[in-house]
Amino acid sequence: MEQQLCGTMEVQVFDLDQYLLRSTHRRVQALADAHIQNIARKIAKFDSVNIQLEHGTLGRTSSQIARRFRILTRAAPSLSVTFHTILDEAAVPFAQIWQQARRLRLGAATLALLDSIRSRRLSQGIYAELRRQQRRKPVHVITHTRRDMRLLRDVHRLADVHHHPLSFVAPETAAAIRESATRDAFPMMKRLPPGAKLIGTFGFLSPYKGFETAVEALRYLPEDHHLLVFGGIHPQAIARNQPRDAYITKLLAEGRIGQSVIDTLRGDGGNTSLALDGSAAQLLARHPQDLHDRLHFMGVLDDAQFMTAMALCDTVVLPYLEVGQSSSGPIAMALEMGCRVIASRTRAFLQFARYHPDRVEFFDIGNFAELARRIEAGSPPAPADRRLTHDTATNAALYLRVSLPPGMAPPMAPPAEAPVGRDCATQPLTQAAPPAAVHF
Repeated sequence: MEQQLCGTMEVQVFDLDQYLLRSTHRRVQALADAHIQNIARKIAKFDSVNIQLEHGTLGRTSSQIARRFRILTRAAPSLSVTFHTILDEAAVPFAQIWQQARRLRLGAATLALLDSIRSRRLSQGIYAELRRQQRRKPVHVITHTRRDMRLLRDVHRLADVHHHPLSFVAPETAAAIRESATRDAFPMMKRLPPGAKLIGTFGFLSPYKGFETAVEALRYLPEDHHLLVFGGIHPQAIARNQPRDAYITKLLAEGRIGQSVIDTLRGDGGNTSLALDGSAAQLLARHPQDLHDRLHFMGVLDDAQFMTAMALCDTVVLPYLEVGQSSSGPIAMALEMGCRVIASRTRAFLQFARYHPDRVEFFDIGNFAELARRIEAGSPPAPADRRLTHDTATNAALYLRVSLPPGMAPPMAPPAEAPVGRDCATQPLTQAAPPAAVHF
């Protein structure tokens, strides 16, 4: 957002110190509160303040998050809040909790109950605070789907709610990256056969990403198809004294990497009896389905490398599980880079595709057989001159619109091709805007 707005506004970004805000130590928590108070004193002098709200960045507990959110919102003279996650505050899932309890999974049942209660308390506190503030000053809310916009407007009674999908890469930037991208930028890519078909997955390695579905689909694809995993373990998920992350272990096991046949037989829970004879050496050799030569872990990339890698992939696959997310950065970047995108049928991806009709292919969550068929089938490339109707320009126009003082926002008309975004500012400005500053 800083890059998108810096041409029309004076933008200052305030980083939230995660060492302070995520600490459990009592003294560090006091320093975290002072950190938020210091930011609040500074933003009180700004024309407009935007909070890019990912709840966990403000603290660990619901009380910490709500308290620090109140400090920032009350200090802002004019406020907009961008929700990247809409907490589910539906009724407590008693059926799920009871099912876990019946199976004597008391820990899982307790965690499900506590998580539901925490989400309700936190979401109600955030929404109540915004309702209070909208009676006193301009308050705008931005979501990434029309469904979330309607929830916050109709259910939680927030007065001014807009929606726009995530957008990162300007068309001109994407074209320049595609033109200059070569495999030489990635040493591990240079070792692949020149005619290899590259399937890319992107993002931090986490169970909800469903990357194991892509690994399983790779088995049913021709030998010239290679799966490239761009990403690593999130820094917050790095555990002390852990020889290997559990999710990495799962992906290696799915690819039979480092396994022998006997390892696979032992992995069935001990239900297979082995009679070893002269052919035992074959059982100890490399597994015949070992995907080491076709499954490549590419590591963590910076933003520029991330986009270059997408430009080099024949297909970008997003096999996420349904976890209630409302947005995803990788799918937005992949589409803006002009990639062929295949995504699982999660609610977030289905909502995202409404802004970009006929640009995303879908498969059912976990259905590796369908995913393999879709990858192999291919699809005709989108016309080079076909631009997205929601991009960085329309995104920046929306933020500028909600940041201008009352009465100064120019009239905005929605594009005819994108009725789902009718609440967004989408047309170029027709008058010059005064300098403004925005806090993130």
